[in-house]
Amino acid sequence: MEIIMYTDGASSGNPGPGGYGTVLMYGNHRKELSGGFRRTTNNRMELLAVIMGLEALKKDNLKVTVYTDSKYVENAVMKKWVFGWERKGFKGKKNPDLWKRFLVSFRKHHVEMRWVKGHAGIPENERCDELATTAAQMPNLPADANYENGLAG
Repeated sequence: MEIIMYTDGASSGNPGPGGYGTVLMYGNHRKELSGGFRRTTNNRMELLAVIMGLEALKKDNLKVTVYTDSKYVENAVMKKWVFGWERKGFKGKKNPDLWKRFLVSFRKHHVEMRWVKGHAGIPENERCDELATTAAQMPNLPADANYENGLAG
């Protein structure tokens, strides 16, 4: 059973209002996820898009291929940087709250990250961009509490 996941994050200003978009696909099944925050960063939303997709999976031990246009997320995982950051307690790293949350879900599955060029006409990546930017523009967005409270590094 392989899950295909496309993700994207956006912020209007960095920091500024931001959103994430995730498309999950398995066979004929498809699920879209999105959400936004009043003040956050693009990298936080890129990472949160992956987290939300992984957390939405109802079974463990799945093969998941994640397509992201974020070099920040793709490199951190595929070059194994995040595991070194974890060993050092994320000292001096940004977004430790989200990376810790990511690792919990990541370890439940067999995840491969693949980088795709953003805004290059890849339909599912474009859809994620649309979900993320639309979410960032919604009225009355909630706080990204860890970011606003200075707990995001």
